[in-house]
Amino acid sequence: MSTSAERYSERFERYAARHPRVVDGLLVLALFACAIIGSAFTRPGTDPPFQRTTAIVPLGVACLALLKHRTHPRAVTLVAVACTVIVTALGYEITPLLLAPVLAALYWLTTLAGSRTARPYVVLTLAALTVTSALFDPSDALALVLRVIGFCFWLLLAFAFGSMTLLRRAYLSSVQARAEYAERTREEEARVRVAEERMRIARELHDVVAHHLALANAQAGTAAHLVLTHPQQTKKILTDLTGTTSSALRDLKATLGLLRQDDDPASSTLEPAPGLARLPELITSYAAAGLRVTLTTTGEPRPLSSGVDLTAYRIVQEALTNVTKHAAVPTARVRLAYLGSRVVITISNDGPGTGPADATAPEPGRGFGIIGMRERAHTIGGELRAAPRPDGGFEVTTTLPLQPPGTPPADDTAPTGRGQE
Repeated sequence: MSTSAERYSERFERYAARHPRVVDGLLVLALFACAIIGSAFTRPGTDPPFQRTTAIVPLGVACLALLKHRTHPRAVTLVAVACTVIVTALGYEITPLLLAPVLAALYWLTTLAGSRTARPYVVLTLAALTVTSALFDPSDALALVLRVIGFCFWLLLAFAFGSMTLLRRAYLSSVQARAEYAERTREEEARVRVAEERMRIARELHDVVAHHLALANAQAGTAAHLVLTHPQQTKKILTDLTGTTSSALRDLKATLGLLRQDDDPASSTLEPAPGLARLPELITSYAAAGLRVTLTTTGEPRPLSSGVDLTAYRIVQEALTNVTKHAAVPTARVRLAYLGSRVVITISNDGPGTGPADATAPEPGRGFGIIGMRERAHTIGGELRAAPRPDGGFEVTTTLPLQPPGTPPADDTAPTGRGQE
């Protein structure tokens, strides 16, 4: 029932917004009809001249003035009050029907100018009607009090309805504003999430492609150098090169598989994300390219969440790739230190540095490796520092939490990234 009433009310408001003059004219005619019916009641013992025709002129003026309520609500209210006072002075009984123009004027004044502005006009109207009724209807005090109570009731009723309409409009406006803000926020959040997902996939692609291409390039260069003097070793390197490229294709396929939909049946065949448990395999792949890596672990290995495990693996992979591409000495050291609720990973090498001392932006001709490592660490609440060592070489140190902020502790049975060499 209420839904139907709200539907018709919304239709009427839309029609009134499109045709305000037509609606105002119909309302004024209805109010004039109510006022004429109300003029049929006179006070006992009074005989207004020309019977009911004496009330038509002031009531007509009051109703015609209502046509200007949108532009001059205060003046319209004063005119309606003055005309009602005249009718009261002529001996007509003040009824709700006779008060219709004044009530409508006060209602529109409240909705258009606000409750604070309309409040003095309500008091002024009540005072004018009370004084007029007391002067031109000298009856007992009880009758006067009852009439004043009646005036108060109807005037306050119009004021209350106007205030309710004003509050309803403000509420609807706030709801619409909140809906628009929520829509804008939802679109902005969606854009941010899309950008974050693109950055995450871009980092994965960078890590996979840079790692395997660096190994393949080193293996191909070594094979070209040894092809004439050491054919057997060259054959072994080329065999390892085939494995490197095959692994690159598998990892690239797995990374691109992140873009598939959840209902894609092929997505269930993707391999799990790598972690520290696969560091020995990673180190072996670098050994095929001529890089000797030493892995040490201190402290009691603790379980890492999947996100932290993947981040730690990718940082080690990127740092060793940089060593392969830039370091003059083919040796590197990886150290894992479990300290309470954090794990500290250090990747270092001897000889010339592998990157700028403060790699906050890529240099011309350089990639985004250090920036990507730092972004990965910051994403899960960790820190990363990359700088040349005082005695030569380069060192990357990252401190990662075992669990990202806001996640429950990992199960003790989860796989841990550990290894010794």
